[in-house]
Amino acid sequence: MKKILIVATNAAYIGVRDRKTGLWLRELTDFYHEIKDDFKVDIISAAPARIPIDPLSLMEAVVHKQTRQYYLDDGLMDKLKRPLTPEQVESWDYSAIFFAGGHGAMIDFPNHPGLQQLTASIYERGGVVAAVCHGQSALQNIHLSNGRNLLAGHVVTGFSDLEEKMMGMYSDIPFSLEQALRNQGTLFQIAQLPFTACVIESGRLVTGQNPASASLVGKKVKSLLQAVNPA
Repeated sequence: MKKILIVATNAAYIGVRDRKTGLWLRELTDFYHEIKDDFKVDIISAAPARIPIDPLSLMEAVVHKQTRQYYLDDGLMDKLKRPLTPEQVESWDYSAIFFAGGHGAMIDFPNHPGLQQLTASIYERGGVVAAVCHGQSALQNIHLSNGRNLLAGHVVTGFSDLEEKMMGMYSDIPFSLEQALRNQGTLFQIAQLPFTACVIESGRLVTGQNPASASLVGKKVKSLLQAVNPA
């Protein structure tokens, strides 16, 4: 059975006001729900400490039955309590890598050498690279063996400046994800309406704009992996 690597943030606070943040729970669970029956899954983080969950995202565990089921799933939650680190996994074990979001990803994902090496290696072996919302923070400045920027020339999406402002987070984020992705030489696209699903498949790169997009990202990754066979 093929394996997929899920990456979640280990950052629990953001901004000068130290606002609580972390993993946006449903971005992981919606993706996981789509791929769990067909792929083995490992979860890693930038640090071996327990993965923090954004308190705002826990509302989904109250109002959304599927999210609640996974939040109460001891097997999955144990993987969040004791995540692996990039140094503990080998890229050739995985057919895809997926970066879950949450504002914490903007703290420990960008320019992380271990995550960059894993991502470039999985992609160059024919694997799929996917991210949702702020997970795209990890995809900045990843260079392939030929020197090309991973994102250059791709069509991508991610959490927009408008969505940040509507959430009241724009003054807390360390950078504009929208502008950072544009600066990678991409064509950046978003949904016409904020917080509605937008998923873009660009070759073996799959990006989702916001939490509403995570399930469709999982479906597209699953479909791609049925078509490609990473070495």
